[in-house]
Amino acid sequence: MKQEILELLNLNQEGSYWDFKKEWYLKEKKVDLLHDIICMANNLENKDAFIIIGIDDEGKVKGIENDINRKNTQMIVDLLKDKKFAGDIRPKVYVETIFIMGKKIDIIVIKNSYNTPYYLTERYKNVIANNIYTRVMDTNTPKDKSADIHHIEYLWKKRFRLISTPLERIKYYLEKTDEWLDSPTNWETVKKYNKYYPEFTIEYTLEDHGNAYQYYLFNQTDIRPHWNEIRIFYHQTLLSTLEGINLDGGRYLTPVPLTDGLSLGGYNRWDIVFKYFIKDTLRYTIHQFYYDSNKGDERIAHDKFKDCVLVFKSEEEKEVFKQYVLNVWHRKEEYSKDIRTPHFPDIRGYKMEEFEKQYKDVQILKRIFDEFRELY
Repeated sequence: MKQEILELLNLNQEGSYWDFKKEWYLKEKKVDLLHDIICMANNLENKDAFIIIGIDDEGKVKGIENDINRKNTQMIVDLLKDKKFAGDIRPKVYVETIFIMGKKIDIIVIKNSYNTPYYLTERYKNVIANNIYTRVMDTNTPKDKSADIHHIEYLWKKRFRLISTPLERIKYYLEKTDEWLDSPTNWETVKKYNKYYPEFTIEYTLEDHGNAYQYYLFNQTDIRPHWNEIRIFYHQTLLSTLEGINLDGGRYLTPVPLTDGLSLGGYNRWDIVFKYFIKDTLRYTIHQFYYDSNKGDERIAHDKFKDCVLVFKSEEEKEVFKQYVLNVWHRKEEYSKDIRTPHFPDIRGYKMEEFEKQYKDVQILKRIFDEFRELY
């Protein structure tokens, strides 16, 4: 984030999704904070928005070290929680502190969302009920007015994914698993289509696409690999393909997790390897789409797989976690107490001790991750 904020500072101007504040809002100016957050949440750039505090209007760094009105994430969440938003859906916000030129800068981050437009259904001081506010260039909609009609139309279109690409739309539709139906298929694939938008389909191949092993397979009851391909279509256009794996003898299908690792000695090789997903990505959405918790065998296979992978909120969280691991890995033995490993049979052509090491390392990482989440 710091790099993005520095790039905005270098523009020497405010913009359509960022604003500079010399100091924090006074207690009696909560209404201004609320209004600014709503405007930023309804920005027209389809991006996360930033209220950058500790920078004056000319872009000079002032800092907020001595600001008695500083607020943390919980205080802002509480401010929003008390207000009557349409549908009880509120902007997602958090406060992050960075250092620029040796001075503390607070940033109110307003997450990008498809739940636009955000607006109140009950007046709060001079923020008027049912008025839709946005931000055009560097200017917020005045509190006593509503946004221009074409900007309001844009925000509603955003909510219904009408400005989204087909790939973005199908990701949204896949989040609603009950809206998908089985399609008449052949012996090569298993296909589903969206019942409201049947031009969107997802399928996976039945034929095995390889017989390679991964460490997480050995935590299953049936360790045999069954690799296949997951395909997403819009009409006849192939939008995306992902490698998939049917675990536990075909009882549970999931996209293959991504791979990352850490080097302990600064060499160009990984000493620790792990598999992971990033939430709110297409891969993770499909991972959730194919999971039916009502099927007992599938649930067991899913849980055993989940024990072997990490799930991050964002790419940024993953990178911060990796740095945290490097700082605490000297306590590896402490984290590795009482780790139980599954059976790793001898398989021709494989170094089974390497699979066992990867499995143990991931169990250690998951324990470190629990600690990391408590701190961050």
